[in-house]
Amino acid sequence: MNVNRLVQRVVCSSRLFTFPKYLSTTAVTNMPLKEGDSLPNVDLFEETPANKVNIAQLSQGKKIVIFAVPGAFTPGCSKTHLPGYVKKADDLKKQGVSEIVCVSVNDPFVMAAWGKDQRVDDTDLAVLGGLRSKRYSMVVENGKVLSLQVEPDGTGLSCSLADAIKLQ
Repeated sequence: MNVNRLVQRVVCSSRLFTFPKYLSTTAVTNMPLKEGDSLPNVDLFEETPANKVNIAQLSQGKKIVIFAVPGAFTPGCSKTHLPGYVKKADDLKKQGVSEIVCVSVNDPFVMAAWGKDQRVDDTDLAVLGGLRSKRYSMVVENGKVLSLQVEPDGTGLSCSLADAIKLQ
């Protein structure tokens, strides 16, 4: 199996995924998100603003892992965070994860360059720039957040790494 096919969505957003514990869009503002909650019915954008992906719909009927990085090409994101998920993709798939989604705040052109630089094949990209995201990871099944780990300082590399994913 091509492990990079599982890590197929490298997406970015600003107001959609900004943590420590809040998702916000023009439709959903400062909505606390915690384990047991349903993902909000909001759109991410892949490749272009015209390519909408509803994050709640994306997770329906399957288990996905979502992790966020504060920015493409940052040392921790490029050397540890994203490569860790690519490396662990086969193990996660064996445990029932059907998709791994990387969320960042960069524009689609930066994400495209980062995906190529990181050799993530079949990379899908999204658009919306703005606020920095904290590092986090979550496991979502059928729209429900099963586990959510937010880096305590917002920038460290500990609980949001692929090796720290809690699949329950």
